[in-house]
Amino acid sequence: MDYSLWGALATSFVICAASGPVLIPLLHKLKFGQSIRDCGPQAHQKKSGTPTMGGLMMLTAVLAAVLVWCRLTPAVLIALLLTFGHALIGFIDDYIKVVMKRNLGLTAKQKLFLQFLLAGAYVYYLELQPQADLGLNIPGTALTVPLGSLYYVLAFLLLVATTNAVNLTDGLDGLAASVTVPVTLAYAYIAYQAGSMDLSMFALSLTGACMGFLLFNRYPAKVFMGDTGSLALGGGIAALALLTRTELLLIILGGVYVMEAASVIIQVGYFKKTGGKRIFRMTPIHHHFELGGWKETKVVKVFAGGSLLLCLIGIGLWCLGNGGGC
Repeated sequence: MDYSLWGALATSFVICAASGPVLIPLLHKLKFGQSIRDCGPQAHQKKSGTPTMGGLMMLTAVLAAVLVWCRLTPAVLIALLLTFGHALIGFIDDYIKVVMKRNLGLTAKQKLFLQFLLAGAYVYYLELQPQADLGLNIPGTALTVPLGSLYYVLAFLLLVATTNAVNLTDGLDGLAASVTVPVTLAYAYIAYQAGSMDLSMFALSLTGACMGFLLFNRYPAKVFMGDTGSLALGGGIAALALLTRTELLLIILGGVYVMEAASVIIQVGYFKKTGGKRIFRMTPIHHHFELGGWKETKVVKVFAGGSLLLCLIGIGLWCLGNGGGC
């Protein structure tokens, strides 16, 4: 492999790791501490006051790695736009919650509107491509289902679903970053095999940022990524899925995210239908296992291992659909 691939990963890792000792004391000084909601596990109340918005470390690392190693092709630019655009939404949300002391942050409608604008940017990019492919690739096969203008609806739903699912996954020390590392590595491999070196480097810059962030975010966390980081990761992963045309495959590669989001949807629906009954002890589902007696570190290890297994299955399906040439 080209040394620039490893250069992108190493650059991102080193910058994220080096920025921690600078940013974390600054966040402490600014009193940007996480507010823990009462509806969560009571054991998490001890985390109250831990600095948040640590996603700024990751974003700095990703941007530096991309500028050093990548050509700023249209695909890379749209990936950066979706990543940093969602980071801005997350930053506004964090700012409202942490600085303005309004626990709920942006309303759902405000978030959806801003995400709709970002989805529109991707649609505009797609429209500029000659003979844009508006089909949906079926994992494990060479089949493509033509969607026409419905593809734009799919792109919007994928962006909203992915960013919010990654956001839900960010609920335990090191969980979101640990689960994301296999996903970004899988996309780095897929993009490389598809001939998109720059997208592969972008994916590896996300990997390096997550690895560097874990130095400070693993249990017991010294900093949280906040919505600034989790929405950015979701935007980056959604961008990789859209740009590599692996929208359906993301369901497998990001299976842990899907499980986290599905647990919330199922719990809320069942609660409303039965007048207050629950299927899980608490959602997102990582809290279900935590309240069942699993240590926080065990939940993270199992979920990260599950993410790795799902990504290996996903890569296998991608290879199968591309004639086995991997």
